[in-house]
Amino acid sequence: MTVKELTAEEKLRLICGKDSWHTVDLDGKIPSVCVSDGPVGLRKSEMDEKGNWVRDLPAVAYPALHVLANSWSRECAREMGESLADDCKEQNVDILLAPGVNIKRNPLNGRNFEYFSEDPLLAGTLAYEYIDGLQSKGVGACLKHYYVNNREYNRLDQSSEVDERTLRELYLKPFELACKAKPISAMCAYNRINGVYASENAKGFRILRDEFGFDGAIISDWGAVHDRTASAKAGLDLEMPFHEGNYEKLVADYKAGKITDEEIDACAERVLRLAERCEKMREGRKAERTVEERFAVARKIAEEGIVLLKNEGVLPLSPGQSISVSGYFAAPEAFGKISGGGSAMVQWRGEKFNLADILRKKTGGEVRYTRAFWERGVLCDSRQAEIDAAECDVCVICAGTGSDIESEGYDRGDMRLPQWEEESILRLSKRNPNTVVVLFTGSAVDVSAWADGVAGIVYAGFCGEQGGEAVARVLTGEVNPSGKLSETFPVSYEDVPVSWADNDPCVARYEEGLDVGYRYYDTYDVRVSFPFGFGLSYSEFVYSALKVKASGDKAEVSFTVKNAGGPAGREVSQLYIRPIAAYVHRPAQELKAFTKQQILPGKNVKVKFGLTTADFAYYSTAVDGWRTDDGLYEIAVGASSREIFLRALVKIEGGNISFVKELKDEFAF
Repeated sequence: MTVKELTAEEKLRLICGKDSWHTVDLDGKIPSVCVSDGPVGLRKSEMDEKGNWVRDLPAVAYPALHVLANSWSRECAREMGESLADDCKEQNVDILLAPGVNIKRNPLNGRNFEYFSEDPLLAGTLAYEYIDGLQSKGVGACLKHYYVNNREYNRLDQSSEVDERTLRELYLKPFELACKAKPISAMCAYNRINGVYASENAKGFRILRDEFGFDGAIISDWGAVHDRTASAKAGLDLEMPFHEGNYEKLVADYKAGKITDEEIDACAERVLRLAERCEKMREGRKAERTVEERFAVARKIAEEGIVLLKNEGVLPLSPGQSISVSGYFAAPEAFGKISGGGSAMVQWRGEKFNLADILRKKTGGEVRYTRAFWERGVLCDSRQAEIDAAECDVCVICAGTGSDIESEGYDRGDMRLPQWEEESILRLSKRNPNTVVVLFTGSAVDVSAWADGVAGIVYAGFCGEQGGEAVARVLTGEVNPSGKLSETFPVSYEDVPVSWADNDPCVARYEEGLDVGYRYYDTYDVRVSFPFGFGLSYSEFVYSALKVKASGDKAEVSFTVKNAGGPAGREVSQLYIRPIAAYVHRPAQELKAFTKQQILPGKNVKVKFGLTTADFAYYSTAVDGWRTDDGLYEIAVGASSREIFLRALVKIEGGNISFVKELKDEFAF
């Protein structure tokens, strides 16, 4: 069917949703599309005959996207997409409203757990794999939230005021990279961008389609449309959910000549194509992975995304050790809390985990459990927790935030753990020098009050329903930790550039420009608790033999990574580019390539990265395009943004790259 076969009334109705989760079928003329929430697990709601919510149907709860990002694993991202497709197929969902690729500008953003990273390359690369994996199995993706939606504070109306260069290099770049996977839909954000609502931002839609190659339908976030006519004229194809008042005004505006047939046809055509694409993707629809196999994927992602932040000889745990486990997040009563709130919450399909029970089975030693604290404060058994900590060989404290603190709709109040949790950590760690804190949080945490007093810190994040098993495997050494931070942990919120900004509910001024995350901390040599890309292992990895081969506008960077001690492990190698004496402001360094590889004990692997002159470019507002200036650039290779082991100098001249020399001395900020 073509859009020309539809009446004007049908076209107007087509570009407005049927209800909360479906598009109209025009009395059976075209397929209806079913969409559902679920960046970290399908969240399909059961509705009654009147359209009222009854319950959320159980589904596999995968780790949140920030944990996936901490894995730095393309393989994990693809497998997560593929597995989510099976969940969707079982519930007859055509489009999963995910993933979100918004940059983590502010660690207090209540929705950071739903997003990948503070770095656009890492975010866009993993989003590409997630989308491609999902769509390769017959379920559509919805790339969101387009764009500059970086906090929840007054998100429905606040204007994000951002300069063009910063938009291009940071906030639009992950969308550009993710669009290479050809998502069949994208979702606009709630906020304004430089004064114009995202749902009416014609310039942004032109960039998405004409420059990034997006050929799907643009859908509104739920309730993000303020004027259906204005949004349709700008290029927003589908309003969700159905809003009677908006629809009636659209019809009236059409009759009054305020919107043309050509403008309506453009939106209707894309919604029609979306329905047809979804119908085609349904052919032969059948889940490929069993539920148990999907649980295994969820566990694998959690295992690879858990980050070992500190280890003073306490980990891995030894068989037979007595262990004191405390904290609300270790036990089944935390079910539904080890996640972020809002549209990402999932009704777990599997069993609630009990970390103490899992550790008891794995170590064969005595494992005691006391809650000590819960989500609202200290409990009466906190005294027993102190006694257990003193008597046991190792004390494991499970602390965190959860859905009451990190959620869609509002931001965190501060970067610190709740006061009673910090007090418990300080009190228990005084009783046992072998104290390990396991953090179940969705974003960066201020650890300054207690980090020096504990022997180990394990960042589990919102690790999904298989997270208990994954944490236990890391603690006992069954799994060698390989996660790396996808966002910097500042010492305190006062060290974050946006902390200085005026919290105007109407306008968010992105005055820091490009100085976001490690781009800021590394440029200005700001002390951090844990840098971007950081994560410890039970193995020792040694980098050597850097070589750069340059020819024309391309260069190949190769080096060797050896597992010089410890068990088999996976290492994330990172390559950064550092401009020397740049003509314009450039961050001290920018991530340009990464890979994750398994390395056996005593063995080494050779890593190769390909670069082009485009990797050295910045966005020039003088020419309204990307520009690579002639000059010197440093190539830096290491294990995090502040653990650089290999360095080389290259020159770009007339669009050609040439090797200058290797820089022998190690360098760290």
